[in-house]
Amino acid sequence: MNIDDYAWNKHEQKIKEQTEFTYSNPKIKIVDNHELRKKVEEGLERLPQELLARWALKVATPYLDYLDNHIKGDARIKLGVNTLENRIEGSIRAYDLRKVGFIVNELAKESKSDVSKYSARSFAQAIATGHMRGHAMVSSDYAIKVVNTLTNSSLDASTKERKRQLRIIDDFLD
Repeated sequence: MNIDDYAWNKHEQKIKEQTEFTYSNPKIKIVDNHELRKKVEEGLERLPQELLARWALKVATPYLDYLDNHIKGDARIKLGVNTLENRIEGSIRAYDLRKVGFIVNELAKESKSDVSKYSARSFAQAIATGHMRGHAMVSSDYAIKVVNTLTNSSLDASTKERKRQLRIIDDFLD
């Protein structure tokens, strides 16, 4: 894959060219299927940033149903999706996307429940994937945090979510 397709961010391009792939550790505390998390990371490495951003959005959007009622259907959600789409199409700069990312992140700050906060963070990280690839895995981990919150940290539920994330990767690779 062409390095410009792999990453739009020059820093991430440089890292890709200079270092071998390594697994990341979650930046948040989650109960997770670590083997499947590694498989997700391996799969994401094979996606160009355009598809990676689409993948992250597809992972995060189902959890918008868990936003608190006062922010469900908020205009910032549509703004985030439209801005990410514009970034994918190349009609806006990363700077413009980052500004909207901060606006979208306000949904998490305005959340009253934990499940809403984690759902909003997953979504905001998905939008940020249009700026840097690394946000995709954080978005994915926040989706796991939502599942943990909904299921009293059920490993079976986390495993089911990781399998869903892997199926979405497979759909993009087909």
